[in-house]
Amino acid sequence: MLRWRLLVSTVLIPAIVGLFVWDARLGPAAPVLFVICLLAGLRCTWELVTLLRQDGVEVRFGPVASCVGLLLLATWGPHWLEPVNLRLALAVPTLAQMFAGCVLLLMVWQAFRFREPGGHLRLLGAELLAVTYAGLLLSLTAQLRWLGPNGNGYWALGSVIAATKMGDIGAYTLGRMFGRRKMAPHLSPGKTWMGAGGAVLGGVLGAVLWLRLASPLFGQDWAAHWWIGAAAYGAAMGVTGLFGDLCESLIKRDVGVKDSAALLPGFGGLLDLLDSILFAGPVAVVVWRIVLGS
Repeated sequence: MLRWRLLVSTVLIPAIVGLFVWDARLGPAAPVLFVICLLAGLRCTWELVTLLRQDGVEVRFGPVASCVGLLLLATWGPHWLEPVNLRLALAVPTLAQMFAGCVLLLMVWQAFRFREPGGHLRLLGAELLAVTYAGLLLSLTAQLRWLGPNGNGYWALGSVIAATKMGDIGAYTLGRMFGRRKMAPHLSPGKTWMGAGGAVLGGVLGAVLWLRLASPLFGQDWAAHWWIGAAAYGAAMGVTGLFGDLCESLIKRDVGVKDSAALLPGFGGLLDLLDSILFAGPVAVVVWRIVLGS
């Protein structure tokens, strides 16, 4: 398992870095990242819909996927339209407004589908969960693209990916080698408190290495006093990513499956790969806004 994880990571990480550098040169429209997020959002939606159907909830892919697409358009719309017409760009609904609109659309959808009592509220709740997980969390994380010096946020976005995935590797490695005390035995029997420590250490290592080594790629200068802040940030990403892994396990265990899909060797489905990033991303947005604001 660890061998597969390291092998897949060895392929994915350089590919992601290359795409980031390429997309950064294309300007704030970020077309490459949009395509990546759209494909990832649709794939995660499909995996969630499949999981929920195994629990007897007949969620339809179309309405949920449409809402996920609308949330991504609300995230990118202003950056596409600003060079053309600033007033038009400002008229694009914010992410919060679009999410509220998606809630209303899904409620109206269920109202017109109603035939007899029973199951509709459960179905509505499942649809909202899927839109929130695959759409809202992904769109919030994508906002890191524009949170950075000179509007180049790939330095920030890359730090989340590096910290959370290194946290995943650290948790798996230390947990398998030294883990004894179970952290959540009923939810995720393989997770231990030693693994949680590994997530923190891995997060610190991933954040420090990325912020230090990737700085020249994005035209940033590394200040000597940044080590402590980078380590604290990495620890926060490692812990948050661990919570994301646990919360995705809640969905999988409740429907009785081990992986969200059979897509990537050593990881499972795309949700299994992105669960920590989707949870850590919104937290990172808050941190970077505070840092840049100060």
